[in-house]
Amino acid sequence: MGHRHMHRFHSISVVISLFVFWLVLSGYFTPFLVTVGLVSSVLVVLFAHRMSVIDREGHPLEFRAGVWSYWPWLVVEIVKSAWTVSKLIVHPRLPITPTMTRVKMSQTSAVGQVTYANSITLTPGTISVAIEGDEILVHALTQAGAEDLAGGEMDRRVSACEARA
Repeated sequence: MGHRHMHRFHSISVVISLFVFWLVLSGYFTPFLVTVGLVSSVLVVLFAHRMSVIDREGHPLEFRAGVWSYWPWLVVEIVKSAWTVSKLIVHPRLPITPTMTRVKMSQTSAVGQVTYANSITLTPGTISVAIEGDEILVHALTQAGAEDLAGGEMDRRVSACEARA
C-alpha cells in the first residue's frame, strides 16, 4: 500500500475513533447529535493535519486483531487486582511486602513497550517505574504481585497484540 493510501487510511481510522468516542461520551443517538459528532470528528482531523500535529504515535495502527481480546482480559485483571488491594487495605495488619522488581518485556515496538508498561501501571498494586533496555522496573505492593508479573502472562498477551514488521 502506498504512502498516500496509508495516510488516508490512518486519517479515516482517527475519524472513526474520535466519532466512536463521541458516541460513547454523548449517550444520545438523535440524528442531529450523531451528525454533529461525525462532522466534529472530521473537522478535528482536518485541523490536526493542517497544524501538522497528527502522527502515527498519537493514534498507532500497529496492533493485530488480538487487541480485542487483550482489553477485556486486562479489565478483568484490573478488577481482580483492585479486589486484592482492597482486601489488603482493610486488613488489620496491612500485610504488604513492597518490592522493586525487573520484568523482561518481549515487545519490539515503542507502542508495544508502552502498552505493556501502562498495563502494569493500570493494574492496582503495581507501578511501572522505568523502562531500561528490554526490562521494566516495577514497584509492587506485594511479593505475590511481583511474582505474578514475572510469570509473563501480561507480557505474552501484549506481544500477541503487537504487529510484526
